[in-house]
Amino acid sequence: MSATYETISVVGAGAWGTALAQVAAKAGRKVTLWAREADVVESINIAHENSTFLPGIALSPEIRATSDLAAAASADAILMVTPAQHLRATLAQLAPHVARGTPVVLCAKGVEQGTNALLTEVLAEAMPDALPAVLSGPSFAAEVARGLPTAVTLACEDETVAEALAHAIGLPAFRPYYSSDLIGAEVGGAVKNVLAIACGIVEGKQFGASARAALTTRGFAELTRLGLALGARMETLAGLSGLGDLVLTCNSPQSRNMSLGLALGQGRSLAEIMGERNSVSEGVHSATAVVALARKYDIEMPIAEAVADIVTSRLNVDEAIASLLARPFRAEA
Repeated sequence: MSATYETISVVGAGAWGTALAQVAAKAGRKVTLWAREADVVESINIAHENSTFLPGIALSPEIRATSDLAAAASADAILMVTPAQHLRATLAQLAPHVARGTPVVLCAKGVEQGTNALLTEVLAEAMPDALPAVLSGPSFAAEVARGLPTAVTLACEDETVAEALAHAIGLPAFRPYYSSDLIGAEVGGAVKNVLAIACGIVEGKQFGASARAALTTRGFAELTRLGLALGARMETLAGLSGLGDLVLTCNSPQSRNMSLGLALGQGRSLAEIMGERNSVSEGVHSATAVVALARKYDIEMPIAEAVADIVTSRLNVDEAIASLLARPFRAEA
């Protein structure tokens, strides 16, 4: 482990970005947190609280918030936590200010609409001189910010960099396990958001715990098929950033994606649900892109397809459920 990362910038001050800034500050790093909203910057710098996206949690006074993207660029490592569909535009603004070879850790989860690109591909195109890394795993922002324990995957093709980053932001209660499997680390997070909507629908329809467990398991089979086709390693897909994140997100209404699915299952409209939220449910935006990727590689993903059909209004919830339950019987493997 040769490199050290003493200054960390977090780009994106939603709940997850704020939680990661809190982790890095507790780990002893000098932290800059970029927010687009002036009121969020003021709240963090003066009240030491993100009252908009993470209310009620006292933040380290060592976190310095800014709305100046260029100021956030001058750090030893950058954590990118902007929503997946806004990543390319934010990277394009940031790129002229970032030193060549700076580790850029992708912490959002999704697949870009339109291009169907993984976020590492977006980073390679928008900021080709950056050193790409991915952080993903079972981690609700409020729990992490409060210091409750969890473990995540931190991946970089140069595993010595992954190890150094893990030491830079790791804490006894926030345990990054490092890996060199970038694709495996990001595929799990992108697909599980889509599957969590399906699990929420099962909960909203009151189909029971057995149905949710079965759907989670078959969803993991879909995630695995796509991940392996894209070049991921099985041990990564079965690890924290794959199975671990899937189990968390598909079993708690605290998940933005599961809670959205739950409301859909209860009969509410997508427009109504989305209109009430100031946070992003990535599964809604990634569903069609995940399905397009699956078709490109001739991978069967019926649960993800059902979610995509629902969020694009091609089918209603009951029609999508009926379509899944009418599928022919087949061998499990």
